[in-house]
Amino acid sequence: MIQISTSPTTTTLTVTGDLDLGQRDQFPEVTARVGSLRRQLLVVDMCGVTFLDSTGAAFLISLADGGRRRGAATVLRGAAARDLFVLEICGVLDMFRLDTQHRCPETPDDGTPPGGTPVEEDVVAPQADAAPAGVDRPHP
Repeated sequence: MIQISTSPTTTTLTVTGDLDLGQRDQFPEVTARVGSLRRQLLVVDMCGVTFLDSTGAAFLISLADGGRRRGAATVLRGAAARDLFVLEICGVLDMFRLDTQHRCPETPDDGTPPGGTPVEEDVVAPQADAAPAGVDRPHP
């Protein structure tokens, strides 16, 4: 599941579950919606991602590339080492900034994603206007 929320300067995608071939049908719609919002910063919250394959990586790449063409930055927040490894193997990790300060909430033992039961539709809610603290480039 992918939720979209916005503030005047930031779009945040909160991804829960697998980001893989099984989710690819929703990628074009999400990509179009993010592009139409035209925010200066795209934050991809990956705290709830349980699996990332090359299809999910291609989706993240298309988001970062579209943002770059509009002059926007793409930040990965809460990405696990395994997810960063997939992007590194694809040779695209430098397309993203990494939020090194963010700490993901604990995942309950029953497998429920952080925050409880996922909602089946996009949620648009205001976010803080400030860019995430501790956003760094992946390779100095």
